[in-house]
Amino acid sequence: MINYMQLKSKLIAGIAVLAMASCGQKGEEAGTAAAPSRKLLDPANMDTTVAPGENFFMYANGAWLKNNPIPESKTRWGSFNELDENNNEVLHKLLDSAAGVKGAAKGSAAQMVGDFYRTGMDSMAIEEAGLTPLNGIMRRIDAISDPNALLAEVALMHTQGIGQVFGFGVSPDDKNVTSQICQFGQGGLGMPGKEYYFDKDERTTAIRNAYQEYIVKMLTLMGQDATTAKKNGADIYKLELALAGASMTRVDMRDPYKLYNKFSIDGINKLTPGIEWKGLLQNLKVTGQDSIIVGMPAFFVQLSKQLKATALETWKVYLKYHTVNDMASFLSAQFDTTRFAFYGRSMRGQKAQEVRWKRVLQLVDGSIGELLGQMYVDRTFKPEAKKRMLELVGNLQQTYAERIQRLDWMSNETKQKAMVKLNGFMKKIGYPDKWKDYSALSINGNDYVANIIASSQWGYNYNISRLGKPVDRTEWQMTPPTVNAYYNPAFNEIVFPAGILQYPFFDENADDAVNYGGIGGVIGHEMTHGFDDQGRLYNADGNLSNWWTSEDSTNFTTKANVVVTMYGNIAALDSTHINGQLTEGENLADLGGISIAYEAFKKTKQGQGNEKIDGLTPDQRFFLSWAQVWRANTRPEEMAQRLKTDPHSPNEFRCNVPVSNMEAWYKAFNVKPGDKMYRAENERAMVW
Repeated sequence: MINYMQLKSKLIAGIAVLAMASCGQKGEEAGTAAAPSRKLLDPANMDTTVAPGENFFMYANGAWLKNNPIPESKTRWGSFNELDENNNEVLHKLLDSAAGVKGAAKGSAAQMVGDFYRTGMDSMAIEEAGLTPLNGIMRRIDAISDPNALLAEVALMHTQGIGQVFGFGVSPDDKNVTSQICQFGQGGLGMPGKEYYFDKDERTTAIRNAYQEYIVKMLTLMGQDATTAKKNGADIYKLELALAGASMTRVDMRDPYKLYNKFSIDGINKLTPGIEWKGLLQNLKVTGQDSIIVGMPAFFVQLSKQLKATALETWKVYLKYHTVNDMASFLSAQFDTTRFAFYGRSMRGQKAQEVRWKRVLQLVDGSIGELLGQMYVDRTFKPEAKKRMLELVGNLQQTYAERIQRLDWMSNETKQKAMVKLNGFMKKIGYPDKWKDYSALSINGNDYVANIIASSQWGYNYNISRLGKPVDRTEWQMTPPTVNAYYNPAFNEIVFPAGILQYPFFDENADDAVNYGGIGGVIGHEMTHGFDDQGRLYNADGNLSNWWTSEDSTNFTTKANVVVTMYGNIAALDSTHINGQLTEGENLADLGGISIAYEAFKKTKQGQGNEKIDGLTPDQRFFLSWAQVWRANTRPEEMAQRLKTDPHSPNEFRCNVPVSNMEAWYKAFNVKPGDKMYRAENERAMVW
C-alpha cells in the first residue's frame, strides 16, 4: 500500500532509487585489497566504436552494458546494483554467523538479528502456517460494526506498523523544525500512485487491468469463491479509484507549500465530518496535540465521504485484502508467488524472484537495521575512509561557496543567506554517532510474521515517542550498509552511509580524478539538493521559509525551467518522455553536483596537471569516472514505471545531459558542433 509518509521522504533527496523497494544494501569486507589504479577505469568496459560526442554513456560503458545482462531476479543492473550485491555477501555472512550463535543473550544484537533471520529462512514453518499468522487481525476486522469502529481498527493497525487507508507519522514541523508534529497524508492504493488509475497509455491500461485481476486472485486465495471474489474485487477497485481521484500527483507533491496544511482539531473535524479526529488520534496513541498537518486535505474529504457512501462490508473486505496484500511476501508460497507475479513480473518485468536470503536480509535491515549496521561497520568501514571523505566534502563545500559568490543572477542579500545555509551543513559520514536502542523490542525464534509485526510496532512507537521531545538531529534516515546518500532539508544535513563509500564511487587509494568524478559528484549532488527547487525553500535552520528576494527567486525559476525543458524534451522509452517537472530536483542536483566536483577537482595536484594514467588525461578520467557510476541496463517495464514514479531521470541521461552542459567535457573529448551531444553555448544550462 502506498504510504504518504514514505512519499513525503521525497524531500529527503537521495542520489538514487535502488530496486524501488529495498532497505538494506551491501559492500566489500575490510581487508580487501584496493583495485589497481588501472582497473578503476577499465578500458575493457568502454565501447570506443562510439564517439564520446555521439553518446558518452555508451562510449564509457558500452562493452560493460553488453557483457552484463540483467539477472533474471533484477529489473535493472548497474553500478549501484553491483555494489549492492557485494554488500549482500558481507551481510549474508554476518546474518549466517548471528543465526548460528547458540544461547545468545535475549535482547543482544546476535539474538535479535539471528532469530529474525532464522525465522525468515524457515520456509517450511512459513508454509505450514499459511494465512494463520493474520487470523487475529481478520477476526478484528470481522467484528467491525460501524464507521467509527472501522477507523479505530485502521488506527490499531497503524500502531502495529500496518499502514492502512491513509499515511501517518511524526516528523518535524516544516515551519518550526525544532518541534515534532503529527502528519497525515494520502494512501490506500494498491498501485504506485494516482497515475496508474487514470493514465490512458497502453502500458498503464494493461497494468490497471492486470491489477483488477490480481485483486480477484488474492481474494480467491483468501478463501472466497469465484463469484464472491469477482464482486468484492470490483468493489475494492471502485473504492481505490475514488481515493485515487482525490489524491495528489507526484509533481504536485514536489511543492512543500502545497503539503503544508496545518489544522486545529476542530478545523479538520469541520472539513471532514465523517471522521472524529480526537478519537482517531487517541487510537493512534497520540495525546495532548492541538494541531496536525494534513498533506492532502482533499483526500481526507473524499475519505470522509467514502466512509458513508461505501458499504461497511466493502470496507471490511478492502481491509482484509490490503492486509494480506501487504503481508503476502512473508506468507506461504501461494500468496508470495501471486504477489510477485503482479508486482514483480507484470509491473516491473522481473523474471524471477530474488533468492530467499536476500529478501529476508532486506527485511532485517529495514526493521532492525542499526543492529545489523553495527556489525557491518565493525567489519567493513575504515577510519581512513571517513578522513578522506571529510577532505573531499570540505573541498567541495569551499568550491560551492566560491561559485555562489560568483553568481551573476543572485543579489548579495540572498548570497549572504545562501552562504549561511551552505556553511551550516551537518555532515554525517559512515554511521551514526549514537545507535538506536532496541531494548523494548522482543524478537522470537519461531514466528517470522510475529517478528515483522513486532518490529513494525516498535518502529511506530519509536516514531510516536518523538512527540513532545526536542528534535534529535543525530538520527539517520538510512542504515549504514545502504548504497545511497541523501540531503535532509529539516536538518540541513548531507549524509553518506558506509555502504556507498566503496568502488566505483569511492576508493581511498584511487587517484583524485576517480574519486572526484565518483563520490565527488555524489557529494556535490547532495549539497545541491539544499538549493534545488525544493531545498531552496528551506532556510539554514531547516524551516520552510522564503529567504530569497523576489527578483532572485524569479531568476532561479527562469534558469531551472531551462533544465526542466531540456529533460522534458527527451524521449526515454519509445515515445514516453522524461517528466521534467517530476525530475527537476534530481536533474538540478546532477548538473550542480558534477560541476562543483569538477571545479573542486581542479584544485588538486592531479587536477592542475596533465599527467596521463593509462593514456587518459586527468579530465578524461574525471568524466569517465562520472559515467561509470551511472552504467546500468534497465528492463522496459521497469523503465516505464520509473518514468511515472521516479524523481530521478534514467541513468543514460543522468550521465549525458550534465556533461553536455560543461565546456570542460567538450575540451576533454574534443566534442565539436555536429556531434549528436553538442549543445551551443547559449543553449547550455547552469544554475549553481
